[in-house]
Parts: sequence; structure tokens; C-alpha cells
Amino acid sequence: MAAEPTIDYEALAQDAMRGVVRTVLTQAMDSTARLTSFVVFILIGSTVFSLVFRGVDGDRWVEGLLTQLPGGAAGFLIVVNLFVFGLAFFLDFFEIAFIVVPLLAPVAAKLGIDPIWFGVLLGINMQTSFLHPPFGFALFYLRSVAPKSIRTADIYWGAVPFVGLQILMVVIVIAFPQIVGHAPIVPESEIVEVPLEADPGAGYLPPEWR
Repeated sequence: MAAEPTIDYEALAQDAMRGVVRTVLTQAMDSTARLTSFVVFILIGSTVFSLVFRGVDGDRWVEGLLTQLPGGAAGFLIVVNLFVFGLAFFLDFFEIAFIVVPLLAPVAAKLGIDPIWFGVLLGINMQTSFLHPPFGFALFYLRSVAPKSIRTADIYWGAVPFVGLQILMVVIVIAFPQIVGHAPIVPESEIVEVPLEADPGAGYLPPEWR
């Protein structure tokens, strides 16, 4: 009788593993390329919007509106944080960072607010966009791994204390700015005004580059 053919189960397992790894790697690269493309197009769109907005002097209108708020720098911080927190319900982190922050940063600098401290404050505030719908990415991630017995409404209600913690952290950073390591208000004696060139065509290029 002819001998029965032997099956190399180890080789079959290795081939199957290679196929699984190749499939998973392809899916991961496809998802990464798609997400990266989305972010790049958001960046391009926000840059075009900013250029058009500044072309019609929209930045000057925003600056005049925010610098005339009652309370000076304190009033500016309160209004800006409430505004950013409200935007986080409707816009994702990328839209706020690429469109709104470039409009707020020059106003903060004009009021003498330290840019690093202001950036940390806005970063903490914008983190709330990951914790509440409709753009609560953290909630959607949890929904994808949570058992089906856990309702989506339970996940949303479970995120409420974390949103409260983020708001509390914003208050703490404003009340105790030293935990960031930078003074929130730069003294006027330390503000250095850089004189511009008389020739408007010279721009900001160093003399050796012109």
C-alpha cells in the first residue's frame, strides 16, 4: 500500500500567519494613509481659510473685538475658554487648532499673555472634544471594544465626570499658573518690540538672505 502523504502542519500555520500579518498590515497602512490624507486636507483648507479671512481684515476685526472685552486679559481668557469649549461640541481638535487658535494667539500676545502658558491652557480645554459627542473619539474607541451589554448612553454618561475634571483643570491652570512653569502675564518691561524695516519689501528676511 502507498504511504499516506504527510501534512506539514507547521508550514501551513506559518503560511496562514503570513497571510494574516499581510492582511492586517495592509488594512493598517490603508487606514493610516486615509486618516493622514484627511488631516492634510483639513490643514490645507484651514490655511486657505485663514489667508482669505486675513485678506478681508477679519483678523483685525477679531483682535478689536477681543481686546475690548471688559476685564482685560482675565476677561479675554474667560471668553476664549468658554468659546473653545463650546466649539469642541461641533468641531474636532484639528479644526480648532488649525483655524481658531491662529486667530486667538496674536490677540493673547498683544495682551501680554505668555504664548506657552496660553497654548497649554487651550490644549487642556480642547481635550474635552475627545470626551463628548458628536466628535468624542475616546467614546467611540471605548464603544468599539466595550461589550454589547454596555449601552452607548452609559458610555456618554460615564464620560461626564472626566469632562468635569478637564474643566476643573482649566480653572486650576488659570488660578495657579506656576504649575505650567510660565507666568501667564508677561510684564511690560520684558516685552521686546522688534522694529520693522523701513522698506516694506524687505520683509523679515535677514540682510544676508536678501
